[in-house]
Amino acid sequence: MSTAYVIVTVVAAIAMLIATGIDVFRAQWVRDNMKSYGLPEWTLYPLAVIKAAGAFGLLVGLAIPALGLAAAICLVLYFLGAILTILRARGYGDLAYPMPYLALAAGSLGLFVAS
Repeated sequence: MSTAYVIVTVVAAIAMLIATGIDVFRAQWVRDNMKSYGLPEWTLYPLAVIKAAGAFGLLVGLAIPALGLAAAICLVLYFLGAILTILRARGYGDLAYPMPYLALAAGSLGLFVAS
């Protein structure tokens, strides 16, 4: 397990937990974005649970590698889905929001595979 993998994975987990908090506390700008994407507001909580599970999976994955791999794959898929949702809604100006999260999840996944 490389130092880079551990650092990127911990940063990714922290970022996912921050994103979870934003969803749980239902920031107005997030609710507005969800509405513009055609998603009902109630979906914020299930999406927050997915992000939190991914964050904890990444952290536990430092001790149980298979779980970290699964969490990283799921988070990459989650944020690819978020990007596709934004593209479908033609909210091109909002594409910058999920990109750092996707990059962190993909970085964790890539470094896991490389080590």
